[in-house]
Amino acid sequence: MARLWWILLAKALSFLLLFVVLSSPTQANPRGLTPDDLVRLRRASGPVLSPDGRRVAFTVRDTDMAKNRGHTEIYVMTLGRTPTLQRLTREVSSSRDPRWSASGDALYFLSSRFGSSQVWRLSFNGGEAVPITDLPLDVESFELAPQGDRLAVSLSVFRDCETLVCTRDRLKNLADAKSQARLYDALFVRHWDTWSDSRRSVLFTLKLDAEGRTQGEPINISGSLDGDVPGKPFGDESDYTFSPDGKTLVYAVRVAGKAEAWSTNFDLYQSPVTGGAPVNLTPDNLASDAEPRFSPDGRTLAYKAMDRAGFEADRFHLVLLDVATGKRRALANDWDHSVASYRWTKDGSALIVQTADTGQEPLFRIDARNGAVLRLTQAGTVESFDVSAEQILYTQSHLSSPAELYSVDLKGGNALRLTQVNREALSDVQFGAAEQFSFQGAANQTVYGYVMKPWNAKPGQKYPVAFLIHGGPQGSFGNGWSYRWNPQIYSGAGYAVVFIDFHGSTGYGQAFTDSISGDWGGKPLEDLKKGLAAAQSRFDWLDGDRVCALGASYGGYMINLIAGNWSDRFRCLVNHDGIFDSRAMYYSTEELWFEEWEHAGPAFAAPELYEKFSPSKFVANWKTPMLVIQGEQDFRVPLEQGLSTFTALQRRGIESKLLVFPDENHWVLKPENSLRWHREVLGWLDQHLNH
Repeated sequence: MARLWWILLAKALSFLLLFVVLSSPTQANPRGLTPDDLVRLRRASGPVLSPDGRRVAFTVRDTDMAKNRGHTEIYVMTLGRTPTLQRLTREVSSSRDPRWSASGDALYFLSSRFGSSQVWRLSFNGGEAVPITDLPLDVESFELAPQGDRLAVSLSVFRDCETLVCTRDRLKNLADAKSQARLYDALFVRHWDTWSDSRRSVLFTLKLDAEGRTQGEPINISGSLDGDVPGKPFGDESDYTFSPDGKTLVYAVRVAGKAEAWSTNFDLYQSPVTGGAPVNLTPDNLASDAEPRFSPDGRTLAYKAMDRAGFEADRFHLVLLDVATGKRRALANDWDHSVASYRWTKDGSALIVQTADTGQEPLFRIDARNGAVLRLTQAGTVESFDVSAEQILYTQSHLSSPAELYSVDLKGGNALRLTQVNREALSDVQFGAAEQFSFQGAANQTVYGYVMKPWNAKPGQKYPVAFLIHGGPQGSFGNGWSYRWNPQIYSGAGYAVVFIDFHGSTGYGQAFTDSISGDWGGKPLEDLKKGLAAAQSRFDWLDGDRVCALGASYGGYMINLIAGNWSDRFRCLVNHDGIFDSRAMYYSTEELWFEEWEHAGPAFAAPELYEKFSPSKFVANWKTPMLVIQGEQDFRVPLEQGLSTFTALQRRGIESKLLVFPDENHWVLKPENSLRWHREVLGWLDQHLNH
């Protein structure tokens, strides 16, 4: 019966998609993707299935160019025999993070419609959305208890304040003070793009009545611990979870005191939802424990764990904790993949796992009893997903497609595409064809990369090359869509593109990822040299005499290193937020655990390794024109690194430009800034590769 339903759904959705195609404008003359296209594309994300699995809520982000920002609304798709798509919210303020009520008759979500981020509720029985919280502080994230009788919210508060009003009033007094001086006695002084004001993100609970309205005052759950829930700067509601009976919360928190800036020791704590002393569930592991999730029957708590303290790119593996006995066991521990995210199946027999795998990021099914692994999706990058009793709903992107909503059954097989949110915007865009290739890199090991043709490539012609270098360094440029470093932009401008997953990249086994630590300028640089040579010899449409190398973060570091160690290979270089001096970087960045692991200790204790591959050491060899780009609010790779790079170039008399974004962090996020970034970068390539 389930299989028949699936066939009927496929036919109905095929008709729905056909209607979308036929109702779109007739394809005009084909063209390549442009930066203006990129910033205006709609972004589907975050599918959340209703309790009965018949509907899925998800968000779509549009770009408001007039306000120079994104705008997010919530959509609901009915997954029956005649599927329907409904835009659920339509407001000036964004609506995000939808959550279904326990009975599926309403959606809860976050919105700032009255100026403050609060939780709202929209009933499917009629009527307008109503706010169910009216707290004096912004709600940063939230979750609903399984029974729908309680709400968990995270708020940033001063821990010595007994009330939320106290935090609100203190913030106002600080903002109004004539002196804006700040005094610190511990790190973090600043983190990512924000100076610390001594607040912590704290977990609270609120009781809900039968109508979904809050009752009473918020109960402080995690505030006795000196740590953030969710963790900063990128933590979210996956950092905490209700037990299936709704009586307790389990959450991840780093309690490190003055060692916070060099500690990766996140532990899982459990607290009653009505308040009480937190209990540490993972005190013996000094590395990171994260993303707790109870099995549907509540008997097992799953979580992700690392083994090595201080290493943020260690392999995350799954651990199952027996709630009754406290016994724990690693699940599929011999499976050499690092878990990005996961969900339990509804019957508790398996876990659905998202992980990087050889230039892709698919979903796998892991049997909860024996750890048997089954791949469920194929090429592409799964960005978010949810699981019902019969199927998995997920957003997936590719090198030739932004994220769209798909479904697949729990045994894998052919995936069904459910949306085409950018059908009209991309109706006349022709993407460059991409191909994965491999070669023998450093240590004679197999290394993978991709090449991409210009969108309008013609047989027998050669094309100048944009050589993209990813950051991390434990990251990957694979088969997915990016809104900051998208190879289709270069393809759309008439360039061929090459990008290599050098030693240190993720998705090729943990030993491969580990291999970059302590060797930043060794095997990775050798891989880049061999990878570019292999691509040039294999693909005759690459013009090896006209190549520009571009990179950000670690990729920007590598651009600086290339300038002094591979200086005669490229016609031009582009360095975005790249490290110039490794020792100075240690003393000015914020997350010291990263630098200390990668360079075998603090800079004062292990100066040799910091100095060995520091780009500043090789400035005397620099001669290649370079465009330097820097975000002024980047506290990960601070402004001084970009200024130092530009100073070295200018003092050496090398053709160079410095592009500074006063309102951007480590990334370029605002639409108009993105357009300016691409205009300058493509102009730099055009100047040096096409003239």
